[in-house]
Amino acid sequence: MGVSTEFQALLDGGATTICRCWQLLRKDGVSFGFTDHDRDLVFGGQVYLAGSGMDASALESSTGLSVDNGQAVGALSAVGLQDADILAGKFDRAEVMQWLVNWDDVTVREMVFRGTLGEIRRGVTAFEVELRSLAEGLNRPLGRGYVPSCDAVLGDARCGVDLGIAGRVETVSVLTVVNARRVQVDAVPAADAGWFANGHMRWVSGGNSGVVSIVKVDAAGVEFRDVELWEELRAPVEVGDEALLVVGCDKRHGTCAVKFSNLLNFRGFPTIPGDDWVADFPRSDGVNDGGSLANG
Repeated sequence: MGVSTEFQALLDGGATTICRCWQLLRKDGVSFGFTDHDRDLVFGGQVYLAGSGMDASALESSTGLSVDNGQAVGALSAVGLQDADILAGKFDRAEVMQWLVNWDDVTVREMVFRGTLGEIRRGVTAFEVELRSLAEGLNRPLGRGYVPSCDAVLGDARCGVDLGIAGRVETVSVLTVVNARRVQVDAVPAADAGWFANGHMRWVSGGNSGVVSIVKVDAAGVEFRDVELWEELRAPVEVGDEALLVVGCDKRHGTCAVKFSNLLNFRGFPTIPGDDWVADFPRSDGVNDGGSLANG
């Protein structure tokens, strides 16, 4: 990364007016700014708070395609990062930017890191978070795998299912909280039991607002719908909290055909041979005529 002429001149002059500033931008648009300077700084429309206890000096830069990494440490209460918000996943993969800034003239600054938040470890009064650079995306697998199940996301362009049809996305309110994984919500008379299994709940209010929970079991009732989630909700659920309940898909060939009438867009390979076929061997019993595996 090149350094601007103005900033390089500041460094060459031996000035001691340089501090560090960080900005955290969550997926919901909420932004936080911190600095290790002794007074607040403002630039780019963001206020960078002093006295936050934030420290992110241990950044490691790599050459080539290696992934940069680092850590940030700070005090929970001092910087406005609430434990409940972290538990609710509101800071998951939040964007993070770090600058070296001339506190005497904040227009003279240089970005030294940009990436996302990784794993967050919380203590009683402080937190430690992993910083992942933009090169982290190079670790993601590319291309498709040949598997029997569909690899499209329900409702995306490759899937083509219209989630706007009645009964596929329902707004429900919590009627009863059974435990951290199970809630009873408004009844959806038009949907059979299991209709929302393998789907998800996107919370739109309450302490879990913005969180997406995967549905494990969906039981239909006359007065309510009993929904069990795969993971415990990170924040407490209250009666009256609202969520979007989205129809489920188990990615199977038959489900695509019967439940969604969408077989032409099925993105799996249901007749691909399994491991048992690869490891098969000649035998005297049974049919071994080289015929189609799909027919017997």
